[in-house]
Amino acid sequence: MNAAPFYADIADAPDGPSCNWITTSDGLRLRMAAWKPGPRGTVLLFPGRTEYIEKYGRTAREFADRGFAMVAVDWRGQGLSDRIHDDPHSGHVDHFPDYQADVAAIVRAARAMDTPRPFYLVAHSMGGAIGLRALYEGLDVPAVAFSAPMWGITMAAGLRPVAWSLSWAGRSLGFSNRYAPGTNGRAYVSDTGFADNLLTQDPEMWTYMHRQIEAHPDLIIGGPSLHWLHEALSETRALAARPSPDVPALTWVGDCEAIVDRTRIDARMAHWKNGTLEVIPTARHEVMMETPAIRARFFDAAAALFTANG
Repeated sequence: MNAAPFYADIADAPDGPSCNWITTSDGLRLRMAAWKPGPRGTVLLFPGRTEYIEKYGRTAREFADRGFAMVAVDWRGQGLSDRIHDDPHSGHVDHFPDYQADVAAIVRAARAMDTPRPFYLVAHSMGGAIGLRALYEGLDVPAVAFSAPMWGITMAAGLRPVAWSLSWAGRSLGFSNRYAPGTNGRAYVSDTGFADNLLTQDPEMWTYMHRQIEAHPDLIIGGPSLHWLHEALSETRALAARPSPDVPALTWVGDCEAIVDRTRIDARMAHWKNGTLEVIPTARHEVMMETPAIRARFFDAAAALFTANG
């Protein structure tokens, strides 16, 4: 592994992360950061679409305060990892299961770095879909905490068949690299005012995110490609058809959630053995970047779950 850049000026993270380039089995270069030691184990942080390591600097601090090391990654196509689209601002993946090659590279690197065991999973939004698939494929964690997992995508019922048709037609007719309707290459945080945002009700956390992309625009991606949309719809439908894994799980979602599909979350957690669903009043999509009280409750709950299953 070779050293990779880490923008400490915007992360508000614990000192001294080890930030490195790692390589996937299909030859892509990813950026990964690790904060250790952590006597209680290591959190594998699976971020959402558009996100990057520095956005979770404060999350690393929260887990460090509770005795856990943390590993975070820039998924393929975002952050400082290799972009896989001619338009570097497009959110794109060739095949959704390709993210599992990223997971394998993360785990391999974490083991090589001798980060503390056991490993635990914290997965947000798109990371929740990647994480659920990883559990099916044998990711060895004794417990998992999900934040607004993308087990479905919110859209009006009448638009769902249109989304399927348009994203399928894009693949067939050669325009799948275009942005999904209503999106563009600009970052959501810079393209949206605080009053209208769907991520957080905390103005200070909104400023934190805004300041990051202003300082380092190389971290930015914008909306998803039609191809990504088709892959995501296909993956979430495939996941919905499978029973929940036999691993203790905590899922938090805000009652103001408007990005991922609440009905898919409710349905899965209603039948997850050793699973608990917490619906958080007033919270929006980014539970780990909500008001201080909500953040503290989430991190306390995740730490308690992990400690009980260590």
